[in-house]
Amino acid sequence: MSDAPPSVVVVGAGPAGVRAAQTLLRHGVRPVVIDEAALPGGQIYRQSPVPRGTARQRYGFEHQRAARIHEAGAQLRQQADYRANTAVWNTAPGHLDLVTQDGDLDELPYSHLLIATGATDRVLPFPGWTLPGVFSLGGAQIALKGQHCLLGPRIVFAGTGPLLYLVAYQYARAGGQVQAVLDSAPLAGQARALPALLNQVGTLAKGLYYVGWLRAHGVPVHHSASLISARGETRIESARARIVDAERHIACDALAVGHGLRAETQLADLLDCDFDFHAAQRAWLPRRDADGRSSIAGVYLAGDGAGIGGAALAELAGERSALAMLADSGIRVDPKRLRWLARRQAALTRFRHGLDRAFPLPAAGSGCDDSVIVCRCEEVRAGALRAAAAQYAIDDLNRLKALTRIGMGLCQGRLCQSGAAELLADCRKIPLAAVGRLRGQAPVKPLPFASFDKNPS
Repeated sequence: MSDAPPSVVVVGAGPAGVRAAQTLLRHGVRPVVIDEAALPGGQIYRQSPVPRGTARQRYGFEHQRAARIHEAGAQLRQQADYRANTAVWNTAPGHLDLVTQDGDLDELPYSHLLIATGATDRVLPFPGWTLPGVFSLGGAQIALKGQHCLLGPRIVFAGTGPLLYLVAYQYARAGGQVQAVLDSAPLAGQARALPALLNQVGTLAKGLYYVGWLRAHGVPVHHSASLISARGETRIESARARIVDAERHIACDALAVGHGLRAETQLADLLDCDFDFHAAQRAWLPRRDADGRSSIAGVYLAGDGAGIGGAALAELAGERSALAMLADSGIRVDPKRLRWLARRQAALTRFRHGLDRAFPLPAAGSGCDDSVIVCRCEEVRAGALRAAAAQYAIDDLNRLKALTRIGMGLCQGRLCQSGAAELLADCRKIPLAAVGRLRGQAPVKPLPFASFDKNPS
C-alpha cells in the first residue's frame, strides 16, 4: 500500500490526458499519470512497442498530430510520475485503487482528479455477433496498430460513424481484402449535415477522401445498410445485410462492427457525479461545465470519457480542464489562453453536432430476435430480457439487472448495457432515457488472479 501524500492525478494518457498533464507541468504541478497502455497515445494514437512502417502508414492524415502527442507523452514519462500498464479498478472520494499489468494492487490518494478515460466501441447485439471472427472496430484497429495484424483476410466493416471509414481505409491501405463497408446512416442525412460539417473543412475533406479512396479502389460502400446477421458454423463465413430493400450475403473471414462510440464513465459514476441523458449519443454522460468541472468538487472530466468529441476536441478539453484545476487551486492562468481554447472548442463542438446528425446511432430493438445473447459474460439472451420485462412490468435497467443478471459479469455492463437498454426501451415502448443506466460497481475492470496471490489480505 502506498503512503504517498494526496496528489494531482490524471487518469488516461490519450490526447486529453497528455495535454492536461503537460499543462499542469508547465505551471509547476507534477501530476501522477495513470494509463493502462504501455505507451501514451490512447486508442486513436495507439503506439506499438515495436513500431513497423512509417508514422504516415500507421496514422494516415493524423500522423503529425500523433507524433506531437507521442512526443509530449515521452516528456511526461520523464517529468511526471507516470504509471504505465496500470488501471484504476475502483475509486472513492480522495482515493483510487490501482492494479498493474502484473497483478500488483496499490492505493493512491488524490486531492484533485482529472478523468480522461476515453471511449470504447458501442456494439449492439445481433445474430451471430458471438461467432469467432466478429470483432469491434476498435479491436480491428488495435490489431492493426498495436500488433501489425490484419484480421481477415476477407473482412467486412459495418456500423456507422467516422471510425467506420477510417478503419476500413487503414485496412485497405495495409493490404486487407475489404469486401464491403455497410453504413447504417442514410446518405441523405449526411448531405443535410454538410453545412455544419463545413465548419471544419480540413477534417471534412479527410473523411471524404477516405470514402472516395475506398470507392476508387473497388471497395463497395453502402449507405442505409442494415447488418442482419453473421453466419457460419464454427466461425464467421458470411455477413447478411439488407441493402436497398434486398438481402445480400457477403462472404468474409472477419467482420468488424461499431455502432458509434461509448464513453467510459464508470469512475465518474463511482464518485457519484451527476449524469444527464445525451439524446444524440443515446447515453447517460457525466455533467460538466465548460471548463470540465464535474458536479463533485476536485473532480474534472475531459475527452471522450465524458462525451464523444474526437481527438482534436479532447486535446483542447484536457488543457482547459487542467487550467480550471489550477485556477481552483489558486494558481494564476492566462485568461487569453482560456478564451482561445473556448473559441476553438465551440467551433469543434459545432462540427461534432454535424457528425451526430450525419451518423445517427442505431437502436437494437425488434430486429434482435429472442435467441441472441445480449450479455456475453452471463449468457443472458434477448428473450429472457423481454420475458422478465413483460412479466414484472420492468421499466428500469437496474431492476432488469437484478432479475436477469444482465451486466453482472466481468465487464460490469460495459459491453452489454447499450444493447440491454435499447431492448428494454423497445419492448416497453418507452423513451431510452426513461430506462436509466446501470449503477457503477467495482471492479470496473477485471482483476487478474495474480492479484489475489500477491495480495492475500
